[in-house]
Amino acid sequence: MATQASESDVIIIGGGHNGLVCAGYLARAGRSVRVFEARDVLGGAAITEEFHPGFRNSVYSYSVSLLHPQVIADLSLERHGLEIMERAAGTLSLLDNDHLLLTRDDAQARAEIARFSARDADRIEQFESEISTVAIALRQLAIQSPPDFGGGWRDLMQLLSAGNVARKLGAQAQKVLATLMTSSLGDYLDSWFEGEALKGVLGLEGVIGNFASPYQSGTAYILLHHAFGEVGGRAGAWGIARGGMGAISDAMASFARAQGVALETGTPVEEILLDGKKAVGVRLADGRTFNSRQVAANVHPQTLLTRMLDPSLLNEEDRRRVDGYRSHSATFRMNVALSELPQFTSMAGRGDAHFQGAIEVSPSLAYIDQAYLDAKQTGWAKKPVISMQVPTTQDDSLAPPGAHVASLFCQHFQRHLPSGQSWDDVREQVADEVINTIDAYAPNFKGAVLGRQIKTPLDIERDLGMIGGDIFHGALHLDQFYAMRPIPGYASYRMPVDNVFLCGSGAHPGGGVTGLPGRNAAQAMLRSR
Repeated sequence: MATQASESDVIIIGGGHNGLVCAGYLARAGRSVRVFEARDVLGGAAITEEFHPGFRNSVYSYSVSLLHPQVIADLSLERHGLEIMERAAGTLSLLDNDHLLLTRDDAQARAEIARFSARDADRIEQFESEISTVAIALRQLAIQSPPDFGGGWRDLMQLLSAGNVARKLGAQAQKVLATLMTSSLGDYLDSWFEGEALKGVLGLEGVIGNFASPYQSGTAYILLHHAFGEVGGRAGAWGIARGGMGAISDAMASFARAQGVALETGTPVEEILLDGKKAVGVRLADGRTFNSRQVAANVHPQTLLTRMLDPSLLNEEDRRRVDGYRSHSATFRMNVALSELPQFTSMAGRGDAHFQGAIEVSPSLAYIDQAYLDAKQTGWAKKPVISMQVPTTQDDSLAPPGAHVASLFCQHFQRHLPSGQSWDDVREQVADEVINTIDAYAPNFKGAVLGRQIKTPLDIERDLGMIGGDIFHGALHLDQFYAMRPIPGYASYRMPVDNVFLCGSGAHPGGGVTGLPGRNAAQAMLRSR
């Protein structure tokens, strides 16, 4: 027989980082909050675990930049143990018998680009300035609730606010924004640069978690999404959390507990309980029920709207949109335990400083496009796009002395294999191909691998409830962006059932470890009381 507990002001479904942020803000405002997490660990995609004896690393998300400084400050995350270290080096892009090394030294970076194209070296500063100007301005929209299409007073105010942000950009930046929103990544970069190596490394930013050809219209926008962030006050910088990404979730959970939030793991929610069209609580998978005045869901939008709620509550048009919501980030994640650092042939005798930055296998736009075409036809890229990070060069707590861990973030890998095979059938084969890709640039790499952790799209879906293995809870395409996210009419975090809110990455401003969907949803919930 089901048992019923005392009432809370808010129940939050899902203890990923956005759920913890939402809980922290609501509790700070005086609300009684209870969080139910299906897994046995809090943090969702932002967790750290031991994957080989003595070796620990971030399991899914692995870099810090998009975590909003307002969230860090409001939730006192540094006081609760979070330490973010800026990646000390820049980017090493691996090429056949060569490389493109872009350090933090502007003069060095220009000289390196000039090895391939003097014209590109002259243009890079203006390119970066224009991207940064637009990205910094759009950060104002990221911390606001988007307008819905209902035409109400609040929607009008949100439209006016968005218009004011655009107006402040100025004429030139408005042109840049319009171009980025409509152009393909490839066409945009081709209009700026001629060097294939530079376009390849810049193009990687546009395909992270984005299953699309670099020449698909609208893909240039992703350049802005990945430039939103900052570390230590420096816009566009990237860093790592000491102890891995789980340190972010640990700090958020610590703050939430200090505010009186009840955090329960191993408690999957089966459904949201209704009184008419108003939410009144939840029922857990074990049969227990809990009452609340509001419910926030840090889950995939399709999970919320078609599984935890009766889909008949949606009208026919909205149900069609929900059913057609696209989730396919085409991501394959690996962690590897290494006995030694990779020895890249083209970097022989140059020291190890480059390991404190990003190491990329993305030598050209044509290479990126071929990875997409391979995945579309056969399920995965034969030569994948890879972004590597070696956090142990800055955080030696993750591995035994002298050893290292490397994070490998790879594109493109379809959620469903065209052959009808399961990812469980080919995961080891595909992991071998990823290792071989890096080994072609660093011939000691394969022999240095002591152990590995593999996360296919299917693993990500099963582990985290991210449908299609989509790390963003839905593709960040223009028709699933801002006021269209997750679907038109429900972009302001309020769902079609009274007192139910979406607080995960399926809501504005989308994926990445930002904390903003959780923060913005909490603000909407507080306003609705």
